[in-house]
Amino acid sequence: MQEPLSSSSFKKLLIDSNLEENSHSDNKEKSRNQADLSKKKISSSSPLKKRSIRGQRQKYAILVIDMINDFVKGKVKCERAARIIPNIKTLLDTARQKQIPVFHCIDEHVPTDTYEMNLWGPHAMKDSEGARIIDELKPPSKDFEYIIPKRTYSAFDGTSLDNALKGLYDRNGADTVIISGLTTDICDRHTAYDAFVRGFNIIVAEDGVEAFTEDEHTSGLNYMKRIYGAKIMKIQDIIKSL
Repeated sequence: MQEPLSSSSFKKLLIDSNLEENSHSDNKEKSRNQADLSKKKISSSSPLKKRSIRGQRQKYAILVIDMINDFVKGKVKCERAARIIPNIKTLLDTARQKQIPVFHCIDEHVPTDTYEMNLWGPHAMKDSEGARIIDELKPPSKDFEYIIPKRTYSAFDGTSLDNALKGLYDRNGADTVIISGLTTDICDRHTAYDAFVRGFNIIVAEDGVEAFTEDEHTSGLNYMKRIYGAKIMKIQDIIKSL
Protein backbone atom coordinates (compact mmCIF):
# COMPACT_ATOMS: atom_id res chain seq x y z
CA MET A 1 0.00 0.00 0.00
CA GLN A 2 1.26 3.48 -0.83
CA GLU A 3 2.67 5.82 1.77
CA PRO A 4 0.36 8.73 2.61
CA LEU A 5 2.73 11.17 0.96
CA SER A 6 6.24 10.24 -0.04
CA SER A 7 8.97 12.78 -0.63
CA SER A 8 8.96 12.19 -4.38
CA SER A 9 5.17 12.27 -4.75
CA PHE A 10 4.96 15.43 -2.65
CA LYS A 11 7.50 17.04 -4.97
CA LYS A 12 5.40 16.05 -7.99
CA LEU A 13 2.29 17.54 -6.39
CA LEU A 14 4.13 20.78 -5.82
CA ILE A 15 5.43 20.90 -9.38
CA ASP A 16 1.94 20.29 -10.76
CA SER A 17 0.34 22.86 -8.51
CA ASN A 18 2.99 25.45 -9.20
CA LEU A 19 2.13 25.24 -12.89
CA GLU A 20 -1.28 26.57 -11.89
CA GLU A 21 -0.03 29.39 -9.67
CA ASN A 22 -1.21 32.87 -10.57
CA SER A 23 1.00 35.24 -12.48
CA HIS A 24 2.48 37.03 -9.49
CA SER A 25 4.64 33.99 -8.50
CA ASP A 26 8.11 34.20 -10.02
CA ASN A 27 10.18 31.20 -11.08
CA LYS A 28 12.71 31.53 -8.28
CA GLU A 29 10.01 31.47 -5.63
CA LYS A 30 8.41 28.40 -7.19
CA SER A 31 11.71 26.54 -7.15
CA ARG A 32 12.31 27.49 -3.55
CA ASN A 33 8.85 26.35 -2.47
CA GLN A 34 9.30 23.04 -4.26
CA ALA A 35 12.70 22.47 -2.69
CA ASP A 36 11.52 23.32 0.83
CA LEU A 37 8.34 21.27 0.74
CA SER A 38 9.64 18.28 -1.18
CA LYS A 39 11.96 17.51 1.73
CA LYS A 40 9.00 16.56 3.90
CA LYS A 41 8.07 12.93 4.31
CA ILE A 42 5.25 11.16 6.10
CA SER A 43 6.08 7.74 7.50
CA SER A 44 4.22 4.75 6.08
CA SER A 45 3.58 3.56 9.63
CA SER A 46 2.03 6.83 10.77
CA PRO A 47 -1.51 7.30 12.10
CA LEU A 48 -2.27 9.19 8.88
CA LYS A 49 -2.21 5.91 6.99
CA LYS A 50 -4.19 4.06 9.63
CA ARG A 51 -6.90 6.69 9.67
CA SER A 52 -7.22 6.59 5.89
CA ILE A 53 -7.61 2.81 6.00
CA ARG A 54 -10.30 2.92 8.66
CA GLY A 55 -12.07 5.80 6.96
CA GLN A 56 -14.03 6.41 10.14
CA ARG A 57 -12.39 9.57 11.38
CA GLN A 58 -12.01 13.04 9.99
CA LYS A 59 -8.68 13.63 8.32
CA TYR A 60 -7.36 16.80 9.87
CA ALA A 61 -4.80 19.37 8.84
CA ILE A 62 -3.92 22.34 11.00
CA LEU A 63 -3.29 25.72 9.41
CA VAL A 64 -1.34 28.29 11.40
CA ILE A 65 -1.81 31.61 9.65
CA ASP A 66 0.75 34.43 9.85
CA MET A 67 2.15 33.79 13.30
CA ILE A 68 5.29 35.66 12.27
CA ASN A 69 7.40 38.37 13.84
CA ASP A 70 5.96 41.33 11.95
CA PHE A 71 2.39 40.52 12.94
CA VAL A 72 3.06 39.48 16.53
CA LYS A 73 5.63 42.10 17.53
CA GLY A 74 6.78 43.98 14.46
CA LYS A 75 5.69 46.35 11.72
CA VAL A 76 2.01 45.34 11.66
CA LYS A 77 1.76 44.25 15.27
CA CYS A 78 -1.52 42.86 16.51
CA GLU A 79 -1.54 43.75 20.21
CA ARG A 80 -3.96 40.90 20.92
CA ALA A 81 -1.78 38.21 19.30
CA ALA A 82 0.22 37.33 22.40
CA ARG A 83 -2.83 35.87 24.15
CA ILE A 84 -3.29 33.11 21.56
CA ILE A 85 0.33 31.92 21.43
CA PRO A 86 0.05 29.48 24.37
CA ASN A 87 -3.23 28.11 22.99
CA ILE A 88 -1.80 27.48 19.53
CA LYS A 89 1.28 25.91 21.10
CA THR A 90 -0.95 23.51 23.03
CA LEU A 91 -2.75 22.58 19.82
CA LEU A 92 0.52 22.03 17.95
CA ASP A 93 1.98 19.95 20.76
CA THR A 94 -1.03 17.64 20.51
CA ALA A 95 -0.81 17.56 16.71
CA ARG A 96 2.84 16.58 16.91
CA GLN A 97 2.06 13.79 19.34
CA LYS A 98 -0.71 12.47 17.10
CA GLN A 99 1.25 13.12 13.89
CA ILE A 100 -1.40 15.38 12.44
CA PRO A 101 0.03 17.53 9.64
CA VAL A 102 0.59 21.21 10.36
CA PHE A 103 0.93 23.94 7.73
CA HIS A 104 2.52 27.23 8.71
CA CYS A 105 1.06 29.62 6.13
CA ILE A 106 3.06 32.83 6.28
CA ASP A 107 3.29 36.11 4.42
CA GLU A 108 6.45 36.40 2.39
CA HIS A 109 6.16 39.54 0.26
CA VAL A 110 8.26 41.04 -2.50
CA PRO A 111 8.34 44.77 -3.37
CA THR A 112 6.03 44.30 -6.36
CA ASP A 113 3.16 43.24 -4.08
CA THR A 114 1.85 46.79 -4.24
CA TYR A 115 -1.74 45.75 -3.51
CA GLU A 116 -0.69 45.14 0.11
CA MET A 117 2.32 47.46 0.31
CA ASN A 118 0.16 50.48 -0.49
CA LEU A 119 -2.40 49.55 2.15
CA TRP A 120 -0.27 48.20 5.00
CA GLY A 121 3.20 49.46 4.17
CA PRO A 122 6.17 47.11 3.67
CA HIS A 123 5.85 44.09 5.95
CA ALA A 124 6.84 40.42 6.11
CA MET A 125 9.29 40.88 3.26
CA LYS A 126 10.83 37.75 1.81
CA ASP A 127 13.95 36.56 3.69
CA SER A 128 13.49 39.21 6.40
CA GLU A 129 13.33 38.58 10.13
CA GLY A 130 9.78 39.93 10.09
CA ALA A 131 8.65 37.08 7.84
CA ARG A 132 9.94 34.36 10.17
CA ILE A 133 7.70 32.24 12.37
CA ILE A 134 7.83 33.38 15.99
CA ASP A 135 10.21 31.37 18.14
CA GLU A 136 7.43 29.99 20.32
CA LEU A 137 5.79 28.17 17.40
CA LYS A 138 8.74 27.22 15.20
CA PRO A 139 8.50 23.64 13.91
CA PRO A 140 10.80 21.41 15.99
CA SER A 141 11.30 19.00 13.08
CA LYS A 142 10.50 18.57 9.40
CA ASP A 143 8.12 15.65 9.88
CA PHE A 144 4.45 16.51 9.47
CA GLU A 145 5.08 20.26 9.38
CA TYR A 146 5.21 22.35 6.25
CA ILE A 147 5.82 26.01 5.49
CA ILE A 148 3.59 27.60 2.86
CA PRO A 149 4.78 31.07 1.79
CA LYS A 150 1.93 33.29 0.58
CA ARG A 151 1.69 36.73 -0.96
CA THR A 152 -2.00 37.49 -0.46
CA TYR A 153 -4.47 37.19 2.41
CA SER A 154 -5.52 33.62 1.62
CA ALA A 155 -3.22 30.68 2.30
CA PHE A 156 -4.57 29.01 -0.85
CA ASP A 157 -4.13 31.86 -3.34
CA GLY A 158 -1.13 31.19 -5.59
CA THR A 159 0.33 28.55 -3.26
CA SER A 160 0.74 24.78 -3.18
CA LEU A 161 -1.51 24.33 -0.13
CA ASP A 162 -4.49 22.79 -1.94
CA ASN A 163 -2.46 20.10 -3.68
CA ALA A 164 -0.47 19.40 -0.53
CA LEU A 165 -3.69 18.83 1.44
CA LYS A 166 -4.99 16.52 -1.27
CA GLY A 167 -1.82 14.44 -1.09
CA LEU A 168 -2.17 13.62 2.61
CA TYR A 169 -3.64 10.46 4.15
CA ASP A 170 -2.54 7.98 1.50
CA ARG A 171 -3.62 10.45 -1.20
CA ASN A 172 -7.20 10.42 0.05
CA GLY A 173 -6.57 13.96 1.19
CA ALA A 174 -7.38 15.87 4.34
CA ASP A 175 -11.08 16.65 4.66
CA THR A 176 -11.01 19.08 7.60
CA VAL A 177 -8.87 22.16 8.13
CA ILE A 178 -8.40 23.70 11.56
CA ILE A 179 -7.66 27.40 11.23
CA SER A 180 -5.57 29.28 13.79
CA GLY A 181 -3.50 32.44 13.71
CA LEU A 182 -3.92 35.99 12.43
CA THR A 183 -6.14 37.76 11.77
CA THR A 184 -9.67 36.49 12.31
CA ASP A 185 -11.35 38.91 9.93
CA ILE A 186 -8.68 39.10 7.21
CA CYS A 187 -6.31 36.23 6.42
CA ASP A 188 -8.23 33.66 8.46
CA ARG A 189 -11.49 34.63 6.80
CA HIS A 190 -10.05 34.66 3.28
CA THR A 191 -8.42 31.29 3.87
CA ALA A 192 -11.73 29.93 5.19
CA TYR A 193 -13.47 31.05 2.01
CA ASP A 194 -10.99 29.21 -0.20
CA ALA A 195 -11.27 26.12 2.00
CA PHE A 196 -15.06 26.33 1.76
CA VAL A 197 -15.21 26.49 -2.04
CA ARG A 198 -12.79 23.54 -2.21
CA GLY A 199 -15.10 21.40 -0.12
CA PHE A 200 -13.13 21.22 3.13
CA ASN A 201 -14.83 21.06 6.50
CA ILE A 202 -13.71 24.08 8.51
CA ILE A 203 -12.99 24.39 12.20
CA VAL A 204 -11.90 27.75 13.55
CA ALA A 205 -10.08 27.79 16.87
CA GLU A 206 -11.97 30.52 18.71
CA ASP A 207 -9.18 31.05 21.23
CA GLY A 208 -6.48 30.37 18.64
CA VAL A 209 -7.29 33.27 16.31
CA GLU A 210 -7.24 37.00 16.94
CA ALA A 211 -7.79 40.38 15.30
CA PHE A 212 -6.82 43.98 15.93
CA THR A 213 -10.06 44.66 17.83
CA GLU A 214 -12.68 42.60 19.64
CA ASP A 215 -15.35 43.72 17.16
CA GLU A 216 -13.23 42.56 14.22
CA HIS A 217 -12.52 39.26 15.95
CA THR A 218 -16.18 38.61 16.74
CA SER A 219 -17.43 39.69 13.33
CA GLY A 220 -14.86 37.45 11.65
CA LEU A 221 -15.94 34.42 13.67
CA ASN A 222 -19.62 35.09 13.05
CA TYR A 223 -19.07 35.55 9.32
CA MET A 224 -17.14 32.28 8.91
CA LYS A 225 -19.77 30.41 10.92
CA ARG A 226 -22.74 31.88 9.06
CA ILE A 227 -21.39 32.04 5.51
CA TYR A 228 -18.96 29.11 5.35
CA GLY A 229 -20.54 26.77 7.90
CA ALA A 230 -17.37 26.81 10.00
CA LYS A 231 -17.45 25.22 13.45
CA ILE A 232 -16.19 27.66 16.06
CA MET A 233 -14.52 25.65 18.82
CA LYS A 234 -12.25 26.20 21.79
CA ILE A 235 -8.84 24.59 21.42
CA GLN A 236 -9.38 22.20 24.32
CA ASP A 237 -12.53 20.93 22.60
CA ILE A 238 -10.67 20.60 19.30
CA ILE A 239 -7.98 18.55 21.02
CA LYS A 240 -10.60 16.20 22.46
CA SER A 241 -11.95 15.57 18.97
CA LEU A 242 -8.61 14.77 17.31
